[in-house]
Amino acid sequence: MLKKLFHPSVLKSPMDFKPFEIDMHSHLIPGIDDGVSTVEESIDMIKGLHGLGFSKLITTPHVMGDVYNNSRETIMKGLDKVRAAVEQAFIPVEIHAAAEYLLDDAFSNRLNSEKLLSFGNNYILVEMSYLMEPINLNHILFDIQTAGYRVILAHAERYRFWSRKHEKYQQMIDRGVHLQLNLLSLTGYYGKDVQKTAEWLLDNQMYSVIGTDLHNAEYLDELQKLQYNKLMHKLHKNAGNFINKNLLTS
Repeated sequence: MLKKLFHPSVLKSPMDFKPFEIDMHSHLIPGIDDGVSTVEESIDMIKGLHGLGFSKLITTPHVMGDVYNNSRETIMKGLDKVRAAVEQAFIPVEIHAAAEYLLDDAFSNRLNSEKLLSFGNNYILVEMSYLMEPINLNHILFDIQTAGYRVILAHAERYRFWSRKHEKYQQMIDRGVHLQLNLLSLTGYYGKDVQKTAEWLLDNQMYSVIGTDLHNAEYLDELQKLQYNKLMHKLHKNAGNFINKNLLTS
């Protein structure tokens, strides 16, 4: 116990996420994706995020082909329900909704036929398959940006097909794409390879957005443990490189 308590990677006092203010990646609308299941669970997660230091939330349900075929209507209806519960629970948190769009065939149809759920100055959150890079990735990004959106690539460190191709990340940045860090990637939650890539991207100041990607109580428990990780010093030191605080105002 004493060895664990005084382990060199463990802080004696927790550090919070107040310098970032906004969590822009989570799954807090009940019953529409693989996130929370009930309004009660949603409220528990929102209380937890507030306790971690976040004062504003942008929750981002999956929009993923036929698996999670969410629409503006389903997401905003769910947001209204969550907002009402937050107000009733007197939680001092501002909550908004966008989406986490998978770059699949259905996405191109959406881009050409509807207004996507964005936040701030037309930011949208997108993700790729974990299996392989889309063959036409650059073309898709060009189409998104031509349509007036600003791209944030979700959990950039989790695409293992880039783990030995660090130049890919610089290419994304050069194209105007913002890279988002999943905070739990720093703890090894998604595996050691992902952790290694996350630390490399953080050390090289390639991230410009952080997010919790909170889905459930297990995620929240791990985020609370992260507050005692000495990597929090590095996050705070580099807080000026992140645009989280401006995501709803720019």
